[in-house]
Amino acid sequence: MVIEIWSDIMCPFCYIGKRHYENALKQFAGKNNIELKWKSYLLDPETPLEFEKPLNVYEYLAERKGISLAQSVKMHEHVVAMAKQAGLDYQLDKLVVANMVKAHRVIQFSKKKGLADRVEENMFNAYFTEGKNLADDAELIAIGIASGLTKEEVTTALADDLYAYEVDQDIQEARAIGVTGVPFFVFNRKYAISGAQPTEVFLDTLNKSYSEWLETNPQSGLQITSGESCSTDGCDS
Repeated sequence: MVIEIWSDIMCPFCYIGKRHYENALKQFAGKNNIELKWKSYLLDPETPLEFEKPLNVYEYLAERKGISLAQSVKMHEHVVAMAKQAGLDYQLDKLVVANMVKAHRVIQFSKKKGLADRVEENMFNAYFTEGKNLADDAELIAIGIASGLTKEEVTTALADDLYAYEVDQDIQEARAIGVTGVPFFVFNRKYAISGAQPTEVFLDTLNKSYSEWLETNPQSGLQITSGESCSTDGCDS
């Protein structure tokens, strides 16, 4: 069964939602029959690739939402507490606000290598905990290498417009199915979860969508009576 996740690295609830989904998956009997597909989404594509003056996350949100700095700080305190409950260590004082388009190009490339989930995890950690600038090529190369990509592969992702096109395609697809915010989880193209819902919500949706998927994709479930036989590892006697 296919599960698609539209996500943006700069979204604090996307990392929390990822953890809640993963916690549900640990309790889910059909986890070996899940195919996970990460999808790109840009919450603020107009964010500059380089700032003349570094902007901290509190100033950024206050400016973007037209609220006071004190209100922004209060909102982020709630996010940090929510992240902590999910087992995440958000260090927002170190966070570097950045345009995520380059990061998403690397994610698109990593899909072809089966490394998207690892890259997403390492990018979230680099951004929210380590305070890395994800608009910086050197930082993205380091994250890519730590995730199993080569320097040449990350450089290709950053230079080849194919990967920018694939980011745009994911965003267009999101609009087509009605995604207006992230994280957005789609189960078997029938059920969806919007936001960092509790683990129980993910588990319930996993069970419901999987039981329906099994009706049209039955497993063989062979009952095997074993006896002496040979395999590639040799013969049993």
